[in-house]
Amino acid sequence: MTQSGYASERETTEGRVFTVTGGDWDTVTGSVDPLSNEKIVVNMGPQHPSTHGVLRLVLELEGETVTDVRPVVGYLHTGIEKNLEYRNWTQGTTFVTRADYLAPLFNEAGYCLAVEKLLGITDDITERANTIRVLFMELNRISSHLVWLATTGMELGAISMMLYGFREREYILDIFEETSGLRMNHAYFRPGGVAQDIPESAIKKIRDFLVYLPKKLKEYEDMLSGQVIWQERTQGVAVLDVTGCLALGVTGPVLRASGLAWDLRKTMPYCGYENYEFDVPTATTADVWGRYQVRLAEIRESLKIVEQALDKLRPGPIFISDKKIAWPAQLAVGLDGMGNSLEHVAKIMGQSMESLIHHFKLVTEGFRVPPGQVYVSIEHPRGELGVHAVSDGGTHPYRVHMRDPSFVNLQAIPAMAEGALLADVIAGGASLDPVMGGCDR
Repeated sequence: MTQSGYASERETTEGRVFTVTGGDWDTVTGSVDPLSNEKIVVNMGPQHPSTHGVLRLVLELEGETVTDVRPVVGYLHTGIEKNLEYRNWTQGTTFVTRADYLAPLFNEAGYCLAVEKLLGITDDITERANTIRVLFMELNRISSHLVWLATTGMELGAISMMLYGFREREYILDIFEETSGLRMNHAYFRPGGVAQDIPESAIKKIRDFLVYLPKKLKEYEDMLSGQVIWQERTQGVAVLDVTGCLALGVTGPVLRASGLAWDLRKTMPYCGYENYEFDVPTATTADVWGRYQVRLAEIRESLKIVEQALDKLRPGPIFISDKKIAWPAQLAVGLDGMGNSLEHVAKIMGQSMESLIHHFKLVTEGFRVPPGQVYVSIEHPRGELGVHAVSDGGTHPYRVHMRDPSFVNLQAIPAMAEGALLADVIAGGASLDPVMGGCDR
């Protein structure tokens, strides 16, 4: 076994195998003499409740002051990108939706937009499909920000916020379940449109939610914004100015809280966002407080977009008309989730043998995508989500890589935490809103 600069490696009949361990723990601890040096090296995570999942931080401390931070990721690696290479283009949505599990519809949207760009059908997506996509993405943005508010509140001592945030999120998950059959990991967006139409009962629930949530947001602000402990834990803590954000590639609410109004829905619109009226909230404090203010304001802006999307919801098809691409199944939400409607199965079986063969081939093998590569980026609740998709002309991806904002934004933890107190590592890390499923994939 030889040693490289990154990990031990050895040759096998299958090729070179690398053994990756948990960072440089032995090297770091071995260089510290506990008798003559006051430095303490501690692990925070990967099982720590305040690291937002299985994030591991190797901290070097002098008293309560953090002198060095090493983020160690990879504890939630699921092989999503590699698995995509062994599934057809439509099946890929069931994998990408499981990356950032708090924003599954954004993963699906980025992937589907990339596939549609490769197919050259971006302009053929129906108005109703695009409107439903915008509607559900904004509901998902609200639910994601509610989880951020809930978990960050708990970590900084506002335990009531944890209960309230998840209570309101439950309302949105009920809407998702009524439409797609699932609360999370929906695979609802498909290349070419959406899996099935939104029912009238879900539309009514959304309109009720538009009345319900603004009152609750006011309660959150009354509970948190004037609270001295909340102010002490957030104001002037984990500062990262616009220069630092740009140098590290940090995007999303963290970048906007430093004063730069960069939002891909405005600067590089997709799915018809250019037809919606909304503002891009910013702050100038570049700290945890600013990120809190920006996310609250973003929830309100998302509510405005949801209301406009409901008004734009005209009757029409939810999938492109090209039968060589359009998923032929007519789905329905049944007792066991979403699946083929029995009426549609009976219709398919009663048609000609040619149509049955076409249906079978399209479902089992999938459609072919012309050779090429594309990069598509969308405004995810945590920043820029990019999807780089490569096709070799086959029925499944040659390669799909996701630029997940959680992974990129975690680079900022050392810049925000070194020189600060140990307690501020919690606040700073939480303010990035990392989701390790997206980070590790």
